[in-house]
Amino acid sequence: MRKNLTGKTVLIVAILLVFIFGIFGIPHGLGGQALKDALAKRINLGLDLKGGTHLVLQVMVDEAVGAETDNALGRLQSDLQAAGISVGSIVKPNPSDPLTLQISGVPADKSGDIRNLLDTKYGQQYNISSTQDGYTLTLKPSEQLALEKKTLQQSIETISTRINSLGVTEPTVQEYGLGKNQILVELPGVDDPGRVRDIIQSTAILEIHAVAGGPYATQEAAKQANNGAIPPDQELIAYGGNEAGLQGQYYLLQRVAVVRGPDFRDAQPGRDENGRPDATFILTRAAGDRFYDFTSKNVNKPMAIMLDNRVQEVANIQEAIRDQGRISGLGEQKAKDLSLMLRTGALPASIHYLEERTVGPSLGADSIRKGVTASIVGMLAVMIFMLVYYKGAGINADLALFLNLVILLGWMGFTGATLTLPGIAGVILTVGMGVDSNVLIFERIREEIHAGKSAAASVDQGFAHAWTTILDTHVTTMVSAAILFLFGTGPVKGFAVTLVFGLGANLFTAVFVSRTIFDAILNRKGRGEALSI
Repeated sequence: MRKNLTGKTVLIVAILLVFIFGIFGIPHGLGGQALKDALAKRINLGLDLKGGTHLVLQVMVDEAVGAETDNALGRLQSDLQAAGISVGSIVKPNPSDPLTLQISGVPADKSGDIRNLLDTKYGQQYNISSTQDGYTLTLKPSEQLALEKKTLQQSIETISTRINSLGVTEPTVQEYGLGKNQILVELPGVDDPGRVRDIIQSTAILEIHAVAGGPYATQEAAKQANNGAIPPDQELIAYGGNEAGLQGQYYLLQRVAVVRGPDFRDAQPGRDENGRPDATFILTRAAGDRFYDFTSKNVNKPMAIMLDNRVQEVANIQEAIRDQGRISGLGEQKAKDLSLMLRTGALPASIHYLEERTVGPSLGADSIRKGVTASIVGMLAVMIFMLVYYKGAGINADLALFLNLVILLGWMGFTGATLTLPGIAGVILTVGMGVDSNVLIFERIREEIHAGKSAAASVDQGFAHAWTTILDTHVTTMVSAAILFLFGTGPVKGFAVTLVFGLGANLFTAVFVSRTIFDAILNRKGRGEALSI
């Protein structure tokens, strides 16, 4: 008995020391401030405690669908050209309908060849139907849904990468379960939310297009120069660069980009030969080959660099270019931010802000103070009640509660879990569940003692009969917390995680630790001596 008790005691002390290390690590000193600094370093605080920015973003997935069908239009042109087939036009007949492509002017003797090509390369993604002089391709609903999901996930990954590149500590970037195609972003301790917002929101889609005409003073002038209407395979884009003489004017560009966002492999800020800030970029191998083919065929013709749907620069192609280029006329911070966004990947669609809320550090400090005060007061009240109502056995319950709290905080320190205000509520609820377990056990022991059994037999029967009830209550609560974690947002998940691990720790302390303490007390008592409970 004593040998078994010694082993259990050593195990409990070892677990206590391990989780104390999880809370404080190795502090630089033994003073109160050193321990406080070590605790702050190990326990990560959430947005509501540390202060920061809370954002809900809407991803405009329709833009990504439109970009995909634009790419399909370009691939169609290349495939037909490679097959030696000439058609009248390949366009999107309705600008408000991004899902449909139309091929018209199909030669009668090539109709079968074109249909075979469409079925082979596009039949999986598009519904294909015949028209009077060609074919119509409509993106399948399943493909549209898959593209929207992919766009949302890519947006989450891109925003996460950008925020991590800025050094934001413990950010939350995840799908927002309360809306469709929405993202929740929480940035604890952000000291420049304006810059972060600009970097998150900018799609930074850099595109290079062939110039079909311009500059034009007005949109009407552009239409008049093109027989009163913009051709369907071209688009009119406003100038947004730094040349004063071009401000407010428009360029007519080929709709399909030569290269665009995902084609960029790297980008770095730098300076041009005059010492002005610029951004240099490098294309992927496939995009570099495509760009070389375009520039070699269009020497002495203009091309436009378009960023976020505005023309930034127009230049004549002097010679064939393969995989490197430069964007000049940028400010210092703009060059750095643009390089970061190109390097981390372009957002597949633009972002609209639905909600923005800032929590100041003073409000977070107030939340910490009140939350910790509530936890301490609640725990002290419970411990005093247990001492008064259960006498000597109350000390047993209080030691188990203390160890439960140490294990919970130590686990948060080891795993890097974020403590939020709802998480503190989870800690308080864990204390309540721990007391509930002790009450079940102690009351059962009292019943056995009143039935005339010895102290040792009462303890054995009390733990044996209460165990099933304790396990049932903890498992059902864990299941509820798991549902909260799966379907809840950030703060709710913090509450669920804290509660689940706290309940697991409580099973260990209320049953194993408490039983070990009872065994140690009984081991010191003589036969027939009463138990203080």
